[in-house]
Amino acid sequence: MDATATRVFPLLFVWLDLGWLAIFIGFLLFFKKYQALIVGLAAGVLYLIVDYGIFHLALHTRIVTGADTFWLLLWMSMSYGLTNFAWMWLLFDRDGRWKEWSLLIIAGWLAVALLSRTFGGGSAPVTTSRGTSSYHGIVALLLFIGYGVQIALNLRAAKRGARPVNLLWFLGIGIGIQLAWEGVLLIAGIRPPSLNAVVVNSLIETNMGVPYAWWIYRALNRKKEQSIGFGEGE
Repeated sequence: MDATATRVFPLLFVWLDLGWLAIFIGFLLFFKKYQALIVGLAAGVLYLIVDYGIFHLALHTRIVTGADTFWLLLWMSMSYGLTNFAWMWLLFDRDGRWKEWSLLIIAGWLAVALLSRTFGGGSAPVTTSRGTSSYHGIVALLLFIGYGVQIALNLRAAKRGARPVNLLWFLGIGIGIQLAWEGVLLIAGIRPPSLNAVVVNSLIETNMGVPYAWWIYRALNRKKEQSIGFGEGE
């Protein structure tokens, strides 16, 4: 079944989101979360390559109406990549402030979405859609490989008496970030109700990247304790 991901929103949503991104970047800079910012920006570039280069140009599954395709996908990719992967990095930090960062991001998303719905009704809507049947199998395979490797590392660590990575925390990060974003889109009426799209996207899309992102995080922060879980750092 094709869990088509569709969004319908006024152009005001884009401008408000750009303002929110500027505020979020300001928070990251002020609190010296430079690594999270750099990783988020890099993720945005990667999303643009995938969304515009592969989905739009190669597979023709990404469709945009009401706006220039490249510039809209540039904004979407940078917005999604920056917030999701910077948030992931902040959760990996385990500095006891995950609740504050999570509330900041979700509140920012809600404010942008609901303000655009309240004040942006006079403009022509922008519509984006993306068919998923052509690539979700590949995403599921990458998810299996990533978690499979981490499970093997955990079993090996347990055999040596070392502390394994908390896979429930992995799932909480991967599913929770995507589910929060999907929930905001549903509440604001930007994402047409589709239980299939919400469940499938939440289970595999952001979640697929968590093990790979963790390995990069661990490589860049070898001096930090190499295990994560709820409550650590509190």
